[in-house]
Amino acid sequence: MSPRPLRPARARRDAQPGSPARPVARLPLVAAAVLAAGLTAACGTSSPPVGAAAASVAGPSSEASSSDAASATASASASAAGQASPSTSPPAPPSTSASTPTGSSPTPSRTRTATPTRTPSQPPRTSAAPAPARIPGPGYDSSVGQAQVDAALRAAKADGRMVLLDFGANWCGNCKAADKVFAQPQTAALLGESYHLVKVDIGGSSSAASALLRKYSPGGGSYKMPVLVVLSPSGTVRTDTHATGNPSLTAEGLNSFLRLWAS
Repeated sequence: MSPRPLRPARARRDAQPGSPARPVARLPLVAAAVLAAGLTAACGTSSPPVGAAAASVAGPSSEASSSDAASATASASASAAGQASPSTSPPAPPSTSASTPTGSSPTPSRTRTATPTRTPSQPPRTSAAPAPARIPGPGYDSSVGQAQVDAALRAAKADGRMVLLDFGANWCGNCKAADKVFAQPQTAALLGESYHLVKVDIGGSSSAASALLRKYSPGGGSYKMPVLVVLSPSGTVRTDTHATGNPSLTAEGLNSFLRLWAS
């Protein structure tokens, strides 16, 4: 009898239900090699890639080259931006000739007022000096009394001059000497500039003249003529030669006296 082939019998044995599983046979060497190659491809190798090795070998020099290149690129970009950007100068202020909006208050501008020029036909304006006071002539008028003194005081209040009372007589030699000095130009200028002169005749029998003398020179006794009394514009006696004595009746003496009491 011929022997049966083994494989069909194994197939039948495997196909039978309830038969125990046979252990799996070891894989051939070729299959193991294929499996190892697949695992290696999936997990990767432990050796570094070629590009990483090249970067690590380059080291600091490569980084310096990269920074230099970056700086050069930044400089070029800044230069290009500077050329392309507009000027940084501040914009010009708006013109002042533009109209001011309604409701706003424009800043006032200082304008110079032109000084009017005087034509040759127009004389320059000057403040006129007050006219000199009137100086009575030589001698004494017996009709002069309190009314003339009051008028002189009113004029003194208006122009600030003093009032000079000259009590004398037409027969008095000293009074005539004083009259000659009062007529001289320099003394007359002093009198007209600073005094209102009132000459009162006390050489006669006029009681009004005597009362006027005692009012402004109340010393009493005998009077040595002329008696010179200086009054302020308010009527106050500033000096009385009956009490102080007469100055020298010369140009020098009377001019010094007039200058002393003029202000």
